[in-house]
Amino acid sequence: MVYYFTSNVVDPPATIYMGLDKFENETLIKYGFPEDIWFHVDDMSSAHVYLRLQKNQTIDDIPPVLLQDCAQIVKANSIQGCKKNNIQVVYTEWSNLKKTGDMVVGQVAFHNSKKVRTIKVEKKLNDVLNRLNKTKVERFPCLQSEREERDRQERAEQKEKQRKLKEQEKLEAAQKEEEEKIRNYTTLMNAQMQSNQDAGEDSDDFM
Repeated sequence: MVYYFTSNVVDPPATIYMGLDKFENETLIKYGFPEDIWFHVDDMSSAHVYLRLQKNQTIDDIPPVLLQDCAQIVKANSIQGCKKNNIQVVYTEWSNLKKTGDMVVGQVAFHNSKKVRTIKVEKKLNDVLNRLNKTKVERFPCLQSEREERDRQERAEQKEKQRKLKEQEKLEAAQKEEEEKIRNYTTLMNAQMQSNQDAGEDSDDFM
């Protein structure tokens, strides 16, 4: 089972989600979207929370209020973290998550630790959590199918972009060819006019 939250502090609203348990987290790690940002309480056990970015957004584009929403959900779903103030929440791109065969269920590392960021959470904000919990929905998605469909759509979009690019290149080539023909025709006409003028001048001299 996966819990979904909707954050309305941004427009369009953002989707935040987390797995029910460590086994669901394993599936999320495997079949997350490249657009996802992963959140976890630093050095403590907690839920794995994901923020799904809009297309063309990056981790640098996340507004502080949205980061706060994600961090509050992580803190609230940490047995130790929910009781403490001034905790650190780490977050990074889904593609930076590293999972190896020797890791226990739910454990994760990073490909590049320099890409991991932190946000400080001073205390639990009940108003934020109440707002988010009102949007909470429980679902049983097939995460593998969702990821495969996402990848299929991306391939289709890339294919369409390539088709349009080829059409544009073909159009530009035809336009260039037409312009070349016009230049050649203009050059030929100018040469003929110049030849006619020269012939006329020779005739006058002969007379």
